[in-house]
Amino acid sequence: MTEAENNRVTIAHVRKDEHGKFIVHDLEEHLSGVAGLASDFALRFGSSDWAHLVGLWHDLGKYSQAFQHRIKTLSGFDAEAHLEGKAGKVDHSTAGAQYAMTQLGLTGRILAYLIAGHHAGLPDWHTGEARGKALKVRLDEQSHLASALSQHIPQSILSQPNPTSPLLGGSAGFALWVRMLFSSLVDADFLDTESFMDADKAKNRQNSSSMQVLLQQFNAQMDLNFSDNTTKKINRIRWNVLQQCRKKADSPAGIFSLTVPTGGGKTLSSLAFALEHAVVHKKGRVIYVIPYTSIIEQTANTFREIFPDAVVEHHSNLDPDKETTVKNRLAAENWDAPIIVTTNVQFFESLFAAKTSRCRKLHNIVNSVVILDEAQLLPPEFLKPILSIMNLLTQHYNVTFVLCTATQPALNQRSGFDWDFPGLENVHEIIDDPDALYRDLERVEVVLPKDFQQSKTWDEIAEEIEAHACVLAIVNTRAEARELHRRLPEDTIHLSALMCGEHRSCVISDIKDRLKRGETLRVVSTQLVEAGVDIDFPVVFRALAGLDSIAQAAGRCNREGRPDLGKVVVFIPPKPPPPGHLRRAAQTTVSLLCGQKGTPLRRGLFKNYFEQLYWKAPSLDKHGIEDLLKPEGQGDDALKVQFRSAAQRFQLIDESGYQSLIVCYGKSIDFIEQLKQAGPERWLMRKLQRYTINLPKYQFQHLLNQGDVIEVYAGIFAQCSEALYHPTLGVLMDDSIPDPTAFVV
Repeated sequence: MTEAENNRVTIAHVRKDEHGKFIVHDLEEHLSGVAGLASDFALRFGSSDWAHLVGLWHDLGKYSQAFQHRIKTLSGFDAEAHLEGKAGKVDHSTAGAQYAMTQLGLTGRILAYLIAGHHAGLPDWHTGEARGKALKVRLDEQSHLASALSQHIPQSILSQPNPTSPLLGGSAGFALWVRMLFSSLVDADFLDTESFMDADKAKNRQNSSSMQVLLQQFNAQMDLNFSDNTTKKINRIRWNVLQQCRKKADSPAGIFSLTVPTGGGKTLSSLAFALEHAVVHKKGRVIYVIPYTSIIEQTANTFREIFPDAVVEHHSNLDPDKETTVKNRLAAENWDAPIIVTTNVQFFESLFAAKTSRCRKLHNIVNSVVILDEAQLLPPEFLKPILSIMNLLTQHYNVTFVLCTATQPALNQRSGFDWDFPGLENVHEIIDDPDALYRDLERVEVVLPKDFQQSKTWDEIAEEIEAHACVLAIVNTRAEARELHRRLPEDTIHLSALMCGEHRSCVISDIKDRLKRGETLRVVSTQLVEAGVDIDFPVVFRALAGLDSIAQAAGRCNREGRPDLGKVVVFIPPKPPPPGHLRRAAQTTVSLLCGQKGTPLRRGLFKNYFEQLYWKAPSLDKHGIEDLLKPEGQGDDALKVQFRSAAQRFQLIDESGYQSLIVCYGKSIDFIEQLKQAGPERWLMRKLQRYTINLPKYQFQHLLNQGDVIEVYAGIFAQCSEALYHPTLGVLMDDSIPDPTAFVV
């Protein structure tokens, strides 16, 4: 290519082929490609004209001489370019944002959020608590637009009609609609760039199986499961639940509750509803959302046994070795697969995110069926923004939700207790007669304390537990688990979050094997076993907690419906639960159950319990998320939204007071050595997540001062003392260390 031809080339991206020859991705071609893809994505929620326009303008800044000099210099495309000076960083996203404002006025501000953030993430309008330059500041830096427009930009790119399709959801839905457009843009940008830079990777993206095919596979497996397995009462009940889910699946799209006691087969039955509903209403995918990473693998593996090539598992503890295909790893980036299994944290934090990597998947939530497993575990302090966004997704983005739990939370919209509850609209129950189902699945006797004000010592509690040969005891904190465990026989199993994920998985697998063999088995655990862990004990002890936790504990007792009722013993430990949600939940349980007769697990009590619990919560939007996302302001500050600050505040798990620590267990010792040598490569850090625990910072600092942990890389810490990690208990903590936050009122 001659020098004159070099100067005429406007580059979006450049790569070398196998022969070392430069291949140019023409900028006009890239803009048109992104516009087309983004338009297709946004068509599903009726905003294709907005997405097409933002696709055309998102990289206008790449026309500037500064950007062209930079890309030609760094790529080596222009051998003489380096003589003109260093190729420093060039802001190529502000110019398009400014152009949108000059062309469309206030309407252009919507596009400005998208264009300015398409690499760094959606910005705040004005400088707030989050990092990053505010959009208001960037729009005032006019040099960016002037530099781009000084070059030849085709009128086919610059001259476009104003978008006319409506904003979705009014003021309350503005922020979600902008994020959906942002998702359409950034995924289109990723995919168009990838198709040029790495064609092989692009070819490996998931080719989705149709919902009709998946439904056929599922029905064939269910017919096989129940072909000669309905003689037991429990299996007949599960079959009936499955049939009711199939029958109700042709209902209009909306919000549904599936209220089935633990052991009633709700996981597969909810999937049956979702697949049938998806076929009837031509929905694109099923997203199964689970509260804890500790149980997500169990569910994902159950689904993979039925659909080997259609399930993508996406969560923080994902082990790359378990994603067996390149397609699955790629599909996790943008959820372009028919069945997604993920966590509450991944799902809801993505819906309030600002980063491109987390927002990229959002447009693939449109026109899907979302199953919220153990829906009662939605955190009360985030309940208002969560329920608001669920209503918006149902009303404007064709999403169907299924609230799947044995302890259905009271999430319906209502007024009461002198307050208005901003709940879900028009929730429809799938089961015809949930109360009858609860009676049919009554498999345990719950023994409540005679006096809720009279606690027992750990020695007294241990003596009662030791009288049983096969028993599970669940307590409220890690410290309580250690206290009780040390008073029981040596072969007692311990489970808590002081054990890394890989360790817990191995222990749970061992528990299941020993239960099958009918061995003597005593287990002490924190509440991590309560939601979805498929274990079945004849006797369960549960420290006083929320009524939903007691019910979940009962779900680990006589799960398979043996003729003799299981026994669930609720006891009062020496100390009350920690302040905050756990203590409020326990207090609500006491106020509800005092003077009550009959089983405390009857369905009607759960509605009363959750109504009281939400009423007692200090706030259902503790961090003011909704206020940050309202498009307020007048004149120059109109459409003011603090996207980045809201994303920073919307953290379902507050890790600010914790420090991650890599422990020495199994293969982690080799991985730690690789970390020291090679640094934090992404694949390595993904593996190390299986060997990481979170410690309160005051306890972590004590270990650091003692020399029990070291900084193996900047900001990354690992165990260095062999005695720190116990093969039964996990990290050994000194409970005598005072918690400084305990004295803060």
